Amino acid sequence: MPEVAPYATLTEAQLRNRLEPEKGIFIAESPKVIKVALEAGFQPQSFLCEEKHIEGDAKEILAMSPENTPVYTGSRELLTSLTGYQLTRGVLCAMQRPAPRPLAEVLKDARRVVVVHSVCDTTNIGAIFRAAAALGMDAVLMTEDACDPWNRRAVRVSMGSVFLIPWTWIPTGVEGLHQLNDLGFKTAAMALRDDNIDIDSPLLKQIEKLAIVMGTEGEGLPQATIDAADYVVRIPMYNNVDSLNVAAAASIAFYELKKNKVQ
Repeated sequence: MPEVAPYATLTEAQLRNRLEPEKGIFIAESPKVIKVALEAGFQPQSFLCEEKHIEGDAKEILAMSPENTPVYTGSRELLTSLTGYQLTRGVLCAMQRPAPRPLAEVLKDARRVVVVHSVCDTTNIGAIFRAAAALGMDAVLMTEDACDPWNRRAVRVSMGSVFLIPWTWIPTGVEGLHQLNDLGFKTAAMALRDDNIDIDSPLLKQIEKLAIVMGTEGEGLPQATIDAADYVVRIPMYNNVDSLNVAAAASIAFYELKKNKVQ
């Protein structure tokens, strides 16, 4: 049944549809996340919903959707066998992917942004977006080799925050940092190096436009990216701990940068 292919047989790569981006879709999961997407202006293409939720948890979001939006339904067991996993709160929604936004447009009024460099874990991506939205980042920039923020799990972990904060793709490595410099941003790489400065340094408070660059918690940022950054920044730690999970580190960095944001 081709109508339910987005929920059952299409891979994340197929949903993204790199060859024809205008035909790409993403899957939002759970009534709360879907509601955030609808309120942000995203249009549903269809729903997959447990029968019991049509007059329950899904009732509000179905009422918010156009009357002709298809709703495919069945028992919990049937939908689990169809999708391969248990639906969170029994509801999925297929939505059209928006076109990627130009970098200059996303950064037009931004002063505090994060570059997520090569992070491929969907849970971390969702958590970073949630922290960025909650703690006042103006935009999220994803390097081209990082995880797709429209990934179903990333969207769910973000609790819909991916719909609330501007984001776009940026070239991986030094080229991306140079583009930020050209747009008036100073870059600060989160890494360990002898000349690094603490995240709460007064120096960072004085920077009008700052992009914090974060890499994977295992390998961290490439040396070339660290060397190309204007500053190298660390979070002071104790007990010989040298790093944090990237999502935890992002939350600390966002709080410090927002708190000291130029007004």
